[in-house]
Amino acid sequence: MAAQLVQSLPDGKDWIFELKLDGYRALLMKDGDRLQIRSRNDKDLTRSYPTVAAAGHHLNAKQAIVDGEIIALDAQGRPSFQTLQHRSSHSNHQIVFYAFDVLHLDGRDLSLDPLYKRRARLPALTEGSGILLSQDLPGTASEIVRAVRGLGLEGVIAKRRNSPYQPGERSQDWVKLKLDRQQEFVIGGYRPSYGSVDALVVGYYEDKQLHFAGKVRAGFVPHARREVFDRLKPLHTSHCPFADLPTTGKSRWGGGIPAEEMGEMQWTKPVLVVQIRFVQWTADGRLRHASFLGLREDKTAKDVHREA
Repeated sequence: MAAQLVQSLPDGKDWIFELKLDGYRALLMKDGDRLQIRSRNDKDLTRSYPTVAAAGHHLNAKQAIVDGEIIALDAQGRPSFQTLQHRSSHSNHQIVFYAFDVLHLDGRDLSLDPLYKRRARLPALTEGSGILLSQDLPGTASEIVRAVRGLGLEGVIAKRRNSPYQPGERSQDWVKLKLDRQQEFVIGGYRPSYGSVDALVVGYYEDKQLHFAGKVRAGFVPHARREVFDRLKPLHTSHCPFADLPTTGKSRWGGGIPAEEMGEMQWTKPVLVVQIRFVQWTADGRLRHASFLGLREDKTAKDVHREA
């Protein structure tokens, strides 16, 4: 079940609020001695996150399906998508799973139960397992937003207390407010430099066409630049996948690719998805001050759309 993006949070006793966590959405699926971690695009992540799998084995049930988020906590204990993406180069971090819902428990389907009843089962289910709980945030919507913004965290999720679980749906029963502007984009090419990546060319799908959003140069650490280049090499193509390139005129922020610059780009099949932080969308629909955060393995390119 997915949340709809909103510009302001609903308020009142009908809603439960929790932090929007900056990681990989996943299901923990326990069946006796078997434990699987499945991403939202149904990839098996079990071997990639052995500490999460080990904790899942200790859930206090023979069978359970738990919805939550895989998070990397940095040295300050803060969620960090960059640390999660580049955890091999970060020695001082912890990979954890935050549970916020349970869909199945010991033979019983809970998906039609109201959310507050499902969440009430989580403390006993996770106690002593190493699985962490995504806690309800106290206060009014405005108080919560003020506190979360003050901590510099990504955003807030609001969920209707009585809502059932609707898998695969973006429902108005779950909404999200982003305080840190970032989203997924599709890589459709890059500007090469000395056998590596100087800048990514990224976009999003609209009406089944890939639309150009901008060039991304900032945010790369050296090993990430090499990793992205290695992942893109097998995807090289002579065809530009963007429906609206080259751009016409000059972008105020230098975000366009005019005809004379098209030959500088190496185009790729639009398969890889990347997480980007940015300041704002410009008036001509380009990303301003875009920064690379990491590749996403849990989203399919065709599912990437402009969020705001």
